[in-house]
Amino acid sequence: MNIQSNTYTYIYSTVIVLIVATGLAVVASALKPAQNKNVEIEKKQNILTSLHVVSDAGNAEKLYSEFITDSYTLNSKGEKVTGVDPFTINLRAEMKKKPSARNLPAFEAKKGDSTFVVIPVYGKGLWGPIWGYVSFRKEAQVQEGIPHYNTIYGVMFDHKGETPGLGAEINQPFFQNHFNGKKVFNDQGKFVSVQVVKGGADPSSPYQVDAISGGTITSKGLQAMLDSCLVTYQNYFKSNN
Repeated sequence: MNIQSNTYTYIYSTVIVLIVATGLAVVASALKPAQNKNVEIEKKQNILTSLHVVSDAGNAEKLYSEFITDSYTLNSKGEKVTGVDPFTINLRAEMKKKPSARNLPAFEAKKGDSTFVVIPVYGKGLWGPIWGYVSFRKEAQVQEGIPHYNTIYGVMFDHKGETPGLGAEINQPFFQNHFNGKKVFNDQGKFVSVQVVKGGADPSSPYQVDAISGGTITSKGLQAMLDSCLVTYQNYFKSNN
């Protein structure tokens, strides 16, 4: 074949593209199990972080097995749903459904003599998705009409592309620590969530935290995320009395 011809150039280019594409597909397929494992470990680390359990990639699975005692999927009535693995639920897809149709993951934990539940949350920031985990400690005694799962024990938030130094600060301890001890039901047992207040939250309020300075839209997105995700669990919280 004439190597100076257009036909040769076309065939040569096609063969090279096929070889490279096949090689990339083989490599991607070979790495997929490792990638999935890394995602699983990171998710377990995030759940542990909301429980104030420090972990790394090497001990996350061991600690997860040690602290997480049960996990299940709920519906909006607070009933357990069978046949749906809570660990693999795609929250982004669930948030596109009506609240009454969502599958709601829940992870129970034990630390010492205390029982906790960890709730995953997913929402929208300024530049992309934001997500996180919120843990609640089960109170042994509460005022009548108030759910035992009402007080936030810890949170973990993260983002895909918020502005460094501004909205991206939602994944920093100085912001996340503000949520510790906040409540999502008021004294009348009504769900109120936690308000992320621009310009300074009332330090005596159990329902408010300071917004990120200069990250107003991300802060509003975070509050909307908490509202829209946690409200679907209120029947579950109330059923645990």
